[in-house]
Amino acid sequence: MADHLELDLALRLHFPIVVIESHDEVRVERMLRKAVAANHSLGVLQTWSAASGLNYASRFSETSLQMQDMDTKSPPQESDTTDPESLLRHIKEQVQKAVILLPDFHPYLTSPIVVRLIKEIAQNHYVNQIVLVLVSHSISIPNELERLCTYVELSLPDVVAIRRMIADEARAWQKVQDKRVSIDQTAMEHLAQNLLGLTHGDVTRLIRNAIYDDGAITQSDVAAVMEAKYKLLSEGGAISYSFDTAKFSGIGGFNRLKEWLAVRKEFFVKTGSAGDLDVPKGILLLGVQGCGKSLAAKAVAGSWGVPLLRLDVAGLYNKYIGETEKNIREAIALAEALAPCVFWIDEIEKAIQSGNDDTGTSSRMLGVLLTWMAEKSSQVFIVATSNDISRLPPELVRKGRLDEIFFVDLPNVKAREEIARLHLEKRNLELSLQGLSKIADLSDGFSGAEIEQAVVSASYVAHANKEELSTDLIINEIKNTQPLSVVRDAAINELRSWAEGRTVKVD
Repeated sequence: MADHLELDLALRLHFPIVVIESHDEVRVERMLRKAVAANHSLGVLQTWSAASGLNYASRFSETSLQMQDMDTKSPPQESDTTDPESLLRHIKEQVQKAVILLPDFHPYLTSPIVVRLIKEIAQNHYVNQIVLVLVSHSISIPNELERLCTYVELSLPDVVAIRRMIADEARAWQKVQDKRVSIDQTAMEHLAQNLLGLTHGDVTRLIRNAIYDDGAITQSDVAAVMEAKYKLLSEGGAISYSFDTAKFSGIGGFNRLKEWLAVRKEFFVKTGSAGDLDVPKGILLLGVQGCGKSLAAKAVAGSWGVPLLRLDVAGLYNKYIGETEKNIREAIALAEALAPCVFWIDEIEKAIQSGNDDTGTSSRMLGVLLTWMAEKSSQVFIVATSNDISRLPPELVRKGRLDEIFFVDLPNVKAREEIARLHLEKRNLELSLQGLSKIADLSDGFSGAEIEQAVVSASYVAHANKEELSTDLIINEIKNTQPLSVVRDAAINELRSWAEGRTVKVD
């Protein structure tokens, strides 16, 4: 349902309180103004702010670049209404038939007097015909008011809406500057795709930045928008962008996984190109620490050429009941808005630990995640990584929610040789084929991370001794290292035993 239709419905349902969680305050006011103008039975729209008190709603021009107040006349008031208690008493005693917008009112909902006044206004709804609209980035409704509220969730603009917004902003700029905006159609399409996942307000600001800069939309604007978008999405929340999407050519081994992904790439990136085939859902990478699970997650996005979103597990949890589930829903909504993309859940067992959560938060969050994974049809490819299968519930790892479970074991001799070569090339170093083969033979039981660290440590020694890096220096570091496969041999053998016959090896 379109946002304006959902808001219209909410205003007609005779709920005295409408709750909207959104950063787009201006957009909410615009939508309310249209709804009130189209339905005279709602009365007048008024807005309040802690700075200026209660006023008639500002009238905005539909031309976004010419936004200005058309009517800021305030109704006669007998008292200052900047204080929330004074405001609510004024509404209760003097206001009839109105929709009243209360932005950023959430801090006052902890006051018993404020809550009581709102409740009394709401309970008298059929007499006073007042609808209170609470809008803020985050609102926690007290239990006393919960049954009096209806919620409206604003959607993020899709690519069609963004194209329309670009055209609107270009027309508005042309009207002000009296000249046309020069638009590179390919750049405009890239711009529209890269603005997915942002709110209407953020999209509008970034489009204006691109146009105002030089009166044109070019490929240079795309990179600037991506940088701004990265900063916006990295500020708080549980989702962050990662542009460090290594190509699979930069990973040693993983040949079977590479083949598996190559078969599914075209259909995932270009949905529908394979007829009636289902969109790939995702994979679980289970394995030994330091063997490249995280690097593989980045490489999936890099090889498919789609954005990589990383879920910050620590950022999900909130001490308030219901907030954690809300955070995971917001993360999922953002991922779907950015489709096609890779959704990386690192160490997923930490996000959904069970058995030690008295509040039930983990089980509720697991329920949200499982439902989405089972019903998901969007181009969001999940890459979950885990070091401990015993801490994952069986319902998470069954087929249908994920396409396959891959086991990332310690690299074999061929993979170890390739890993050593790649890490040397990364540092502009080179060894003979015989040297690489010797390193691979002697590093049996080493993870990829441990082989890299041997190269790094040998480079330090070579620099300190003012000599060239040699095979002997790397081998010496290998001999002086106790790998994880020795230090935690029992745990690794147990993991290998479980994976045998239950998973697909990446190599």
